[in-house]
Amino acid sequence: MDLHDGTIKRFGDTYFMYGSIYGCGYEWYVAGTPWCGFGVSIASSPQGPWSAPKVLFSPTSQDPWAKRSWQQTCGGTGQGCFNPRMIQRSGWGANDGVFILWFNAPRHYSDTYANAYNVMGCASPLGPCGPGVTPNGSYTKPSLAICGGNGDFGIIESGQPNGRPAIVCTQPGATELRIEELTTWGSGGTGVGVRRVAGISNVEGPGGYWDPAHQQYVLTYSEPGCGYCAGTGIGYATATSLYSGWTAPSNVGFSQPVYGRRMFDANSCGGQPRTVTVLDGQPWQVIDLWLGTTNETNASTHLVPLDYQPQPGTAGDGQVWRTPLKLVC
Repeated sequence: MDLHDGTIKRFGDTYFMYGSIYGCGYEWYVAGTPWCGFGVSIASSPQGPWSAPKVLFSPTSQDPWAKRSWQQTCGGTGQGCFNPRMIQRSGWGANDGVFILWFNAPRHYSDTYANAYNVMGCASPLGPCGPGVTPNGSYTKPSLAICGGNGDFGIIESGQPNGRPAIVCTQPGATELRIEELTTWGSGGTGVGVRRVAGISNVEGPGGYWDPAHQQYVLTYSEPGCGYCAGTGIGYATATSLYSGWTAPSNVGFSQPVYGRRMFDANSCGGQPRTVTVLDGQPWQVIDLWLGTTNETNASTHLVPLDYQPQPGTAGDGQVWRTPLKLVC
């Protein structure tokens, strides 16, 4: 299906798959390329069958922040717009049931060094989204004190009663991981969070979840960060609090790979980790099976269940190391 760098969510009894569309001819970093927009498809189960994708808002509609069309913002320089993430204000914050779409537009950052993220209010989980939509249509350039860059991002739901979700983001340059709590309205950050999660850098495609059985947050990411890679490692970090105490297994030795113990699969089923979603209580790793081309219309999305099982041992103890997570492709 032509939905990529996205996720799957369940709202009510319906499953919604969100992603970037490439079929109109979008090509990454080709100036003047058409931008196809974000799509959503629905199904009665995660196994499908899935409906034909429907766009969440028109690519020719106005980008309120840049004062030009989204086609110009996302396609003009070929930088694209990515990572559509739909959340619902339900059980947290304003708790009014409104659907909110987050996504990133890298050109916002390259033009002015403003953060690349954007937030739209939506009429429903099927859209439409953005200003002028009835009901609940809106646009916000989020105020973010910690996630002020332009990289891939995910949304982590809180494991605490009435807790607000958080954005987990990658930063430009060293592409370190950061986490920032969302506001009551879910349209910006509170400034509460953590920089340089577990000391990890040069990663992308973050996602995470709360594991109630072990009272831990589990975060996964693509290692290293790279564009449309058909096989990257996938690493992990854990914490008992969303905003402090993140750790990832270290390594020892002479010229040792720093990721040697935190990487739990070397090629991510032949794709690249995108994010994590929780469906019916089960966390799933979302993987883009990229073709390694500038147009990824025919690339597939693969879901693998995650089961975190803590393991004993530390680097240098001379014992067998077994990773607490596995990808059964």
